[in-house]
Amino acid sequence: MTASAPLSLNAARSLHLAAQGLLGAPRRKAVKADVLDAIRRMAQLQIDTIHVVARSPYLVLFSRLSPYPPQWLDEHLAEASLFEYWSHEACFLPIEAFGLMRHRMLDPQRMGWKYAAGWHGQHRDAIDALLERVRATGPVRSADFARAAGEKGSGWWDWKPEKRHLEVLFSTGQLMVAARHNFQRIYDVRERVLPHWDDARDLPKPDEVMPQLLRNTCRALGIARADWVADYYRLPKRSYRDELHALADAGELLPVAVEGWKQDAFVHRDLAPLLARAADDTLRSSVTTLLSPFDPVVWDRRRASQLFGFDYTIECYTPAHKRRYGYFCLPVLHRGKLVGRVDAKAHRAQGVFELKAVHVEPGVRLGSGLTADVARAIRRLADWHATPEVAVGDAPRELRAALAGG
Repeated sequence: MTASAPLSLNAARSLHLAAQGLLGAPRRKAVKADVLDAIRRMAQLQIDTIHVVARSPYLVLFSRLSPYPPQWLDEHLAEASLFEYWSHEACFLPIEAFGLMRHRMLDPQRMGWKYAAGWHGQHRDAIDALLERVRATGPVRSADFARAAGEKGSGWWDWKPEKRHLEVLFSTGQLMVAARHNFQRIYDVRERVLPHWDDARDLPKPDEVMPQLLRNTCRALGIARADWVADYYRLPKRSYRDELHALADAGELLPVAVEGWKQDAFVHRDLAPLLARAADDTLRSSVTTLLSPFDPVVWDRRRASQLFGFDYTIECYTPAHKRRYGYFCLPVLHRGKLVGRVDAKAHRAQGVFELKAVHVEPGVRLGSGLTADVARAIRRLADWHATPEVAVGDAPRELRAALAGG
């Protein structure tokens, strides 16, 4: 089916949030399988190492599942239900997507800086020797290789040679991340991590990959535009209008119009029941939660602006004196709208969850319902971090009072 009249922008937002698993609060306590289901909904889960609060992949899952044991994500990786690779950025992906990424592994030259071609060429013998060592003796970590006496690294540009070798072997798919321990990668050869995979038998045909990535993107986004889809899997930057219309002509996508948009929009056919509810204005988000800066809802700045009217920049990479909101601001999602951002830090040893600053979006009124919902969301997040004491810095008085009231 297709919507007979243009969808409202609120309906488009609800479609997106429903596809992302952010329409309603969980109806039951999370189980381990929910972690994998959530990643399948999103198609991928971006990895980032910043941990002023929980590292991003764990936080993205919390936003959808509420409290859950973070080790479940690590267990899915170790069980090969997931794998790591360069997708949107470095991501966890469901193992059934391995063939789609395998094409990138076998042709890494197309990945730009994510594959250090020059380093590979200069150190081919050492890299080959490291691969043979792993094949012969088993998994390794970067930490297994010591620096020369007196050397100290100062950043990614100053990695140990062996770490750079491991990254090359990871990008070319010869090594995979078999597991993580304390978030450190443990590498092993591909044939031990995925012993049943056979390139000759299992690799999708090259012309099948792009359409499937577009299908996955449209399903994950809920509602998609031709100028949005490239970013999701970091496809070449261009319009994919012709490809989306071809999928629509084949009945795989449903074309829709959205009020105020000049561009065509598309909904995956699997989401037709959600589209019907959106068209009837009965698909509404009831969730209030804090999002990671690397959540799919906000990782594309342009899409977040066009869909939510939310101008968002991740400021951890911005010099401190140029930051507007804070080092690691968490967008606040409330009933289908992005209503603010929280600059937070979890002081785990002290059991304190610090709100350095809470910023409310222009035009948002802090009524009693919104304030209570946001306060509860902050307390849930603090409790999950095992930092139950909430220390409030610069925040609106209404929220300060709600948090003080417990």
